[in-house]
Amino acid sequence: MTTNLNKGKKKIVLLFSISNTMSQKFSFAGKRVLVTGAGKGIGRQVCIDLAKSGAFVIAVSRTEDDLISLRKELDKFGPCCQTILADIEDFKSIKQVAQKAGDVDLLVNNAGVAKLQPFLELSVEDWDTTLNVNLRSVFLLSQVICKGMVSRGKGGAVVNVSSQASVIALDKHVAYCASKGGLDQLTRSMALELGKHNIRVNSVNPTVVLTDMGKKNWSAPHVAEPMLKKIPLGRFAIPSEVSDSILYLLSDNASMVSGVTLPVDGGFLASRL
Repeated sequence: MTTNLNKGKKKIVLLFSISNTMSQKFSFAGKRVLVTGAGKGIGRQVCIDLAKSGAFVIAVSRTEDDLISLRKELDKFGPCCQTILADIEDFKSIKQVAQKAGDVDLLVNNAGVAKLQPFLELSVEDWDTTLNVNLRSVFLLSQVICKGMVSRGKGGAVVNVSSQASVIALDKHVAYCASKGGLDQLTRSMALELGKHNIRVNSVNPTVVLTDMGKKNWSAPHVAEPMLKKIPLGRFAIPSEVSDSILYLLSDNASMVSGVTLPVDGGFLASRL
């Protein structure tokens, strides 16, 4: 009788253990992950999901209040966060970020801007800002961080946050489309050259994402409806859906995935190409 009870207890414990393991999508225990644009939107969600999954998060933002708020959120998961206040449009700041961050196992290049103007009205200043933040900073920061990965010889992974606008032209998105198209090509080139060092490089390419900014820009029906009609699933993305894709590409579950530009767009690109 006692033996049967013990067997029952063991079975319950085993089932609980399996359930517990399955409830955690990814494990990043012991990994140091640098995330840019961490204060809001997709970047903030990525930081929270990484912390929940055991990572030590190095969160970079140019807005101090956002970092303070994020830190309070991440402190719920224990001592798992370092915050760095920096504007990565500036090369000196990028080098300082890399120095403060120390050893980095995984990198998420999420910071981005969108200066929406018609082609004939777009200023040189807005063009330069968009290309500097969305493309140049990714090249510069990735170069510094990946040199560290190579020198340590343990491999790593990089995810660049791109857009469906890298493939399809969108009205008044001239600089943004150009920057994201360049980002996809940078992703592929990095994957090609860094593969021999066991460093994987991929991008995610979302449709409209309902961050605070996304809601503000796409809440009006006359703006949203034409885009929604082009998305087979009939809705925009939410930050957690993009974050899940990023965590997958960072994880060992994607150990043979590199050089991919992954649409998170409800079928938008499939229906346009």
